[in-house]
Amino acid sequence: MQNEQEARDHVDRLRAQWDRELPDLDTEPMTILGRAYRLSNLVRPSIEETFASFGLDRGEFDVISTLRRSGPPYRLTPTDLYTLLMISSGGLTHRLDRLQKAGLILRERSASDGRSSVVGLTEKGVALAEAAFRADMASEARYLEGLKPEERAALAALLKTLLVSLENREAGNPG
Repeated sequence: MQNEQEARDHVDRLRAQWDRELPDLDTEPMTILGRAYRLSNLVRPSIEETFASFGLDRGEFDVISTLRRSGPPYRLTPTDLYTLLMISSGGLTHRLDRLQKAGLILRERSASDGRSSVVGLTEKGVALAEAAFRADMASEARYLEGLKPEERAALAALLKTLLVSLENREAGNPG
């Protein structure tokens, strides 16, 4: 069994320093948000490495995975894409240019509205999006091996509760 000192993590050490320097300040938010930030920083390189092994950066993966999970025929308007990805239209255009050059997407005029366009995955794009996502999920699952299934479920439920609360606040819905 680990003793108290061994079980301390990075956030515990930061909080101890702040408690010493600013004992009147409640650093409890760091126990959740600081750990979420630290977790993100620790897993990000592995996630990016997984996508790079498929010739993609994270932004490019975001585009093709958004198209893939939209379901057949794997097509969305550029507006739908940049809204779902929460990026600027200029940022999307740059990604689309690279993905089209790689043969992963096609840009076509909309059949229903000739003034707009549609972005769709090619067969190569569908296959790559699925393969990269499967590899990413396998990689991410390894990070969770230290938790029992019931611990994973409890953590997921708590994070969902927090995220829904924050998303509602951002959308202007206090409840």
